[in-house]
Amino acid sequence: MLPNGTVPFGSILLSLEPMSTEKHPFEPFLPENARLLFLGSFPPQPHRWCMPFYYPNWINDFWRIIGLIHFNDKDHFCIIKEKRFNEPQIREFCTQNGLAFYDTATEVKRLKDNASDAFLEVITPTDIPALLQKIPLCTTIVTTGQKATEVIAQTFNCPIPPMGSNIGLSIEIGTEIGHNKDSAPIARQITFYRMPSTSRAYPLPLNKKADAYRQLFQQNHTKGDGSVWYDFQNATIGDGSVW
Repeated sequence: MLPNGTVPFGSILLSLEPMSTEKHPFEPFLPENARLLFLGSFPPQPHRWCMPFYYPNWINDFWRIIGLIHFNDKDHFCIIKEKRFNEPQIREFCTQNGLAFYDTATEVKRLKDNASDAFLEVITPTDIPALLQKIPLCTTIVTTGQKATEVIAQTFNCPIPPMGSNIGLSIEIGTEIGHNKDSAPIARQITFYRMPSTSRAYPLPLNKKADAYRQLFQQNHTKGDGSVWYDFQNATIGDGSVW
């Protein structure tokens, strides 16, 4: 055995060291007025980040899609010259509009040194009911990729919705915050949406992905107090037509 923990095998070195796991680098982003909880798989490695927040890879189009839907500008959240997203602006928008974020795994093992979900092994799935307990107004969870969708389906023993569509779930989340901890668990009715991946590896044009996500927001466009947070009926695109 060599000092670096490998043994020679002809001209090839075979490592005897087990692959290390990664813990989730971010805290859940859970505005108290959250109505939608977006769930990806797991953040990419830090060297791929352009900001320390969800969907941090500059070539991931999640924030461009949100910009297109709500501001008719894919670069609304972008600082193009610096090739990074405007994190404070994003946090403010999501806080005001009740958008929560986390991922479906808190610990993973990367089977290859890349950002592909195909080579991501989930070691510890996220406790989704515990997240929902912290956001009592949330009635919609949204997965933004195949791996995240599969984890939710396995966790709740439910079918996978068609792409861009949804199914209903009844999730026991324990007692709501403010209730007696000895109270019986509360079942919350949740709508589970499966959306296209915002990674550019997913073969769908940006405008088609935006169309799919726009329908999600059209169906879930009220704040926690019931008021409309984005008036899609009066929103127009560049040519003046209505969305």
